[in-house]
Amino acid sequence: MTDHDDHVEKFWSRLGGINSGMLGLMEDARLVPMSHYAEAEAGRLWFITAKGTDLAGSLAAGGKDAVHVVADEGKGLFARIHGRLALSDDRAKLDELWNAVASSWFEDGKQDEDIQLLRFDLSEAEAWVTGGSLSFIYQIAKSKVTGDKPDMGEHFSLSF
Repeated sequence: MTDHDDHVEKFWSRLGGINSGMLGLMEDARLVPMSHYAEAEAGRLWFITAKGTDLAGSLAAGGKDAVHVVADEGKGLFARIHGRLALSDDRAKLDELWNAVASSWFEDGKQDEDIQLLRFDLSEAEAWVTGGSLSFIYQIAKSKVTGDKPDMGEHFSLSF
C-alpha cells in the first residue's frame, strides 16, 4: 500500500466515524453545523437539510464551491474539505441515507416537502490524523518524561 492509499483509507475510515462538521460556501464565511454521510467510493459527502435554509437558497441557481470542516479528537481526525456543493433530488439516495436523526427534523418523514438533499463532490482535503484522545494524553505524558517532542500523527493533503 502506498502512502497515498494509506492516507485515503485513513481519511475515509475516520470521516465515516464522525457524525458532523461545519459546512459553508467559499463565498460566504458563515459555516453551519451539518451531519454528513460519506460515500467514499464516489469521493462525495451528502447532507440532508431544509429547502428554506440560507445554504439551500444560495444553491438554487447552481452548485458552488464549498468547504466542510471536521474536528473530532476522539476519532483522531481534523480536516478541511473542499469541493462543489449542489442541490440534489435523488430520492433513492435520500431513502438510503434516511435515519432517526434526519427524521427528527421533518414532521412528515421522508415525504416532507421541505427536505432538500445536498451533494458535495470533493476536490481536495487537508487532514491531520492522530491516534485519538488517549494517544494524545500518552504522547504528552511521554514527552514530559523523555524530553522528546510528542508524536501528534500525520498531516497530509488529498486530491479527489
